[in-house]
Amino acid sequence: MLISAAVCPHPPVLVPAMAGEAAPELDGLRAACDEAVRGLGVAYADAGVRPPRLRASTVDVLFVVGGAQETRAYGQDAYATLRPYGLDWTSPVGDGAEATEALPLSLSIGHWLLRRQEAGAGARYQSVAFDAEPEECLRLGRHLAESAERVALLVMGDGSACRSEKAPGYLDERAEPHDAAVARALEKADIDALAALDPGLAHDLLAAGRAAWQVLAGAAGARGGSGRTGGFTGRLLADEAPYGVGYLVAAWRKEQRTGA
Repeated sequence: MLISAAVCPHPPVLVPAMAGEAAPELDGLRAACDEAVRGLGVAYADAGVRPPRLRASTVDVLFVVGGAQETRAYGQDAYATLRPYGLDWTSPVGDGAEATEALPLSLSIGHWLLRRQEAGAGARYQSVAFDAEPEECLRLGRHLAESAERVALLVMGDGSACRSEKAPGYLDERAEPHDAAVARALEKADIDALAALDPGLAHDLLAAGRAAWQVLAGAAGARGGSGRTGGFTGRLLADEAPYGVGYLVAAWRKEQRTGA
């Protein structure tokens, strides 16, 4: 059952070494991602304590989910890398002994975010095809949520890339309303709204996160709860488009029920 989720974008420039002198422009976005990751409930080092104190995990399994060319799971022989984007950085997701397969960008940035918190040991990495049909995404989400009693998801996905004339996809007037609708859904933990995202519109707007967000919707609606939220509360931590690309950060937690 899904009990927590963090939604983060995956631009390479999120990594300060990639951004260079422009790195401070995304300091707020990085801070929001850090907060979302800390809210997952996975084990991480408390940076406010010296020496750092490892906080215990409240989840059984953490999945990092992000868009890629194909839908597949990656094993502990995978490694995160930014070499295709010009930075000589790699990091094994397992013990490093047999790191032979590269993760796609979305999962590599997810791994990097976990490393920032000294978290994510034993995390599982799952890609979903950018063009996967909504029902396929929802099925995958339900499958992940049913894999353990307490599941957390780190969901990696960018919004539209058509928010300005300098954006990768140039300016499209549909882009801002699209991202605003996604932001509302993430803030309200509205699983129905996420499930209803139009893959055709997302494709037109170069919204790389659509499939991953629908995996989250499937996971959140897999068990328990009813209505629009599936029993979750959401917080929208960031809603920015500094380079004409929508970057959204959110945190979801399963609502605690109290019996009479």
